Amino acid sequence: MFENKNIRVVDCTIRDGGLINKWKFSNAMVRKVFLALDAAGVDYMEIGYRASEKLFPPKEFGPWRFTKDEVVREIVGDTKTRMKLGVMIDIDRVDPDDLLPASESPLSFVRVATYLKDINKAVALANLVNEKGYESFINIMAISTVNTFDLEEGLRQIENETNVTAVSVVDSNGSLYPHDIENLVSVYKKELKTKKTGFHAHNNMQLAFANSIQALHAGSSFCDVTVNGIGRGAGNCPLELLIACLRDPKYKLEPVLQVMQDVFVDLQKEIEWGYIIPYMITGILNEHPRVAIAVRNTDKKDLYADFYRQLTTPECFDNK
Repeated sequence: MFENKNIRVVDCTIRDGGLINKWKFSNAMVRKVFLALDAAGVDYMEIGYRASEKLFPPKEFGPWRFTKDEVVREIVGDTKTRMKLGVMIDIDRVDPDDLLPASESPLSFVRVATYLKDINKAVALANLVNEKGYESFINIMAISTVNTFDLEEGLRQIENETNVTAVSVVDSNGSLYPHDIENLVSVYKKELKTKKTGFHAHNNMQLAFANSIQALHAGSSFCDVTVNGIGRGAGNCPLELLIACLRDPKYKLEPVLQVMQDVFVDLQKEIEWGYIIPYMITGILNEHPRVAIAVRNTDKKDLYADFYRQLTTPECFDNK
């Protein structure tokens, strides 16, 4: 089905899903997800963020905001896995000392999340990650808000100044269509001579799966997914859909369905994610979903037309 035989599935269930509940997942739940992903043949598990406790008080956030090595060891236990474990780090939200050398860590990869305006910082941080012995990646967020000229310049800098494995197209606002994804992947592939391309979708317009498939057809090698599509706001591309579509015998669907049955049915009764109209509205307007997330936590959460009017004609609401 795909010409690219080197596709790698990257699961972000705990890291992106934690954006909904401040990463307050129990160790038992994360262990179940880890075992399911391992049994399913997932290539990479991004098990959380690594962040400085100086910036994020531990009392307010769960353990997967910090994803300390000792907590990861508790999850893995004595399980022998070929799946690579890693974390995401944000620009200016992590200290160099927060990352031990890879030889002393159960983690093997680190992904640097950045906006294009901070590409200099991202390059420096990715190089630090490499120096510490980890496989490194860069995710360029909010890609729908940047112009092609600036993007090409930033990609050339990554190509020339880093040794990252791949750079991901990140549809943070969930506002892109398949033809947009094809164009973006072509730009990435043109500028990244020695790096691979990845893709991270959000499902604001019910296009996360379609856009992920388009990215892979266009030549992306890495694709981000989550169990049951869990993730910030409208969520991400569902893992179960992607591995069913890939039809690669190394991936197994049943373990994913089992953990959905055992964990995610009840979890979705506690926290909300998925295609919901306010997220659709921010998607079609190419807006960050933070305003939709905020309104979903109020008694106006289902006033869809009012929400649309507030975003498109804010002057009518200034004095209300």
